[in-house]
Amino acid sequence: MILIDPPAVERWGRVWSHLASDESLEELHTFARDVGVPDRGFDRDHYDVPSEWYAAMLAAGARAVSSRELVTRLRRAGLRRPKAAEPD
Repeated sequence: MILIDPPAVERWGRVWSHLASDESLEELHTFARDVGVPDRGFDRDHYDVPSEWYAAMLAAGARAVSSRELVTRLRRAGLRRPKAAEPD
């Protein structure tokens, strides 16, 4: 299933949501390509999507979930790819 959390992350003068799949990265990439999310928006296990696109992602079939639920579902599916720890 394609999931999207509410726009909450401020960066580069915009507010962003995270678009992810709890099934596979293939499902995620296919959905993103079909709705026109640029490849450059992919970050390890999700796409960053600007708040202006949130409604369009829902209309295309993404399911609204909390940020916490999105991460939980990625972990359960074995798809979570956290940032590497920085060296001391």
